[in-house]
Amino acid sequence: MCRRDEAGLFFAPSKEPTAARLSREEAAKRVCARCPVMVECREHALLQPEPYGVWGGLTAAERRVVLARRRRREMELKKAARATAANRIAG
Repeated sequence: MCRRDEAGLFFAPSKEPTAARLSREEAAKRVCARCPVMVECREHALLQPEPYGVWGGLTAAERRVVLARRRRREMELKKAARATAANRIAG
């Protein structure tokens, strides 16, 4: 879908007013919502990470939040694994 739409819908022009940006991003997200590869697109943008634009239904700011949550979760899982391993050795 997004390949047929104008790239301007997914990427901000310089000095775009906030109201215009929010409206454009919502329109881009509506296109994403109908896309059969939305999840794959989102994962691509998260793995790269893509610093700009709407990818897989998420803005750059939303992707930063997702990535921060993933990092926290990974750290928590590693900490829990270390604690489990320490308990096995001690027990």
